[in-house]
Amino acid sequence: MTSLLSRRDLNRATLARQFLLSRTDRPVPDVIEHLVGLQAQTPHTWYTGLWTRIAGFHPEVAADGLVSRALVRMAVMRSTIHLITARDAGALRPLVQPVLDRDLFTNHTHRDAVRDLDVDAVTAAGRDLLAERPRTQRELGRLLHERWPDCPPASLAYAVRNLVPLVQVPPRGLWGQSGSIAHTTAESWLGGRPDGGLDLAGLVRRYLGAFGPASVRDVQTWSGLTRLGEVIEPMRSELLVFRDEDNRELFDLPDAPRPGADTPAPPRYLYDFDNLLLSHADRSRIITADFHRHSFRPHGPVPSVVLVDGETGGDWTIERTKTAATLRVRTYRRPSAEVAAALATEGADLLAFAAADAEHHDVQLQVVDD
Repeated sequence: MTSLLSRRDLNRATLARQFLLSRTDRPVPDVIEHLVGLQAQTPHTWYTGLWTRIAGFHPEVAADGLVSRALVRMAVMRSTIHLITARDAGALRPLVQPVLDRDLFTNHTHRDAVRDLDVDAVTAAGRDLLAERPRTQRELGRLLHERWPDCPPASLAYAVRNLVPLVQVPPRGLWGQSGSIAHTTAESWLGGRPDGGLDLAGLVRRYLGAFGPASVRDVQTWSGLTRLGEVIEPMRSELLVFRDEDNRELFDLPDAPRPGADTPAPPRYLYDFDNLLLSHADRSRIITADFHRHSFRPHGPVPSVVLVDGETGGDWTIERTKTAATLRVRTYRRPSAEVAAALATEGADLLAFAAADAEHHDVQLQVVDD
């Protein structure tokens, strides 16, 4: 008989694998590989994703990894920019390339412009231009438009972006710095084409190790790939099989952590595009109905999530003045005194990390319905 896993069981299992029940002291590259990358289309917010998972994390360690080219930011899962290791650049990108192909030829903005385009010639030209030196999408599109004047420059650049493995180069993405969004080819940046050494079954195993237990649809949502049931079915004998409360079939690695549902989960501050919130078809193991009711803001910065008892219990933003930084935390329900104190303590640590240059720090808690 297949074992049942409750939503709280799934919550604690996923939090354990995400280093959100307790921080890890593993090296930054090891953590990034374990998590199969961090979504990182914003230049800096993903640093908080490492801070909230790694004990004593220093942002300079990750920044130095970008400079030394041990880490890169490039489009992989779901055709979105992720922070990954150089080794994973060769392992992940070939496997998810069908996702980027599909995005190019089906998205509303560019599909008509590239339908009759000689994409092999365009990508070859784009590869050569970017191998010469890093260029912005605007500059790349303009140069390609000189050869293909009938195609919009933005569509030409987007075709190269999707069909050629590219990396965003520093100083973009460095902690405390800024820079234009410039790309070069992964091959030229990393000194050749890294050996992949990963197949789809291996990709599934790595996903389960970071996000499981999970259904076929969950893996597909995270990766953007389709028909992964054909990959997982032959793996059935090496995986554990469970059912969730809605009778969905879930797969997992035999030796992956599955702590009890009563395992304590301390408050954790996530960043705005944290993969914990984006990597399941059924997100109810983490995301609550309160989040759907209260998280949308028509004006102002996009809030980031705070986990309370392992679930989306509120959101947070940091407001800056010349000398002060204020962490504003909105909880969707009134926290106990113990939880409020834990939120304030963790929030003070967050300010010490994210706004170290501010002379004054303040943490303010507010209940949404008050």
